[in-house]
Amino acid sequence: MKLFLTSNAYQTLDLITPLLPTYPPQMTVAFIPTAADMYDTALWMERDRKKLQEMGFIVFDIPLKDTPERLLRKELSGVDCIFVAGGNTFYLLEHAQKSGFTTVARELVQKGVIYIGSSAGSVLAGPNIEPVKVFDDPDIAQLDSYTGLGFVDFIALPHYVSGDSTYKKVIEDYKGKYTFVPLSNEQAVIATEKGHEIISSKP
Repeated sequence: MKLFLTSNAYQTLDLITPLLPTYPPQMTVAFIPTAADMYDTALWMERDRKKLQEMGFIVFDIPLKDTPERLLRKELSGVDCIFVAGGNTFYLLEHAQKSGFTTVARELVQKGVIYIGSSAGSVLAGPNIEPVKVFDDPDIAQLDSYTGLGFVDFIALPHYVSGDSTYKKVIEDYKGKYTFVPLSNEQAVIATEKGHEIISSKP
């Protein structure tokens, strides 16, 4: 299992190199843009995609909405990385469930496919997305469960600002139920079977 979880991937992707088995131009990235579907513009997502391309990765989009699991399995077959972009975490989870992505992604990551999350994509990698309802509107989605992909035993809190009262309240409200890893926009967390490490693009 290899995960690279970020707030803004374009600000930290240069730090992913130790996770890669080869050079980016030899690697394919399935880019999941779904979390940003409801936004007229999603500059953060375009910056993430552009950064991947600048690094040399072979990038292609796979939207989850209205994509059946059979087709999803076919399109994800043979990819080296899955990149899940930011947006609304609840909308993302809804379509991850409906498309079968939750099942397929778990299978692929267990086989060694690298999972890269940016903002909502990072939250999705944890055990549950409920705590981020103060940041994202949960009513935009129809969900019976807030269960995430469960790759890690913590919930990433992207765009973290030290001392911010909203983040403090989230951590306090769910104390004892979930473990949180706050991530500023310049930070990322690398997670493997051996544990996780927070790294920063700031010197």
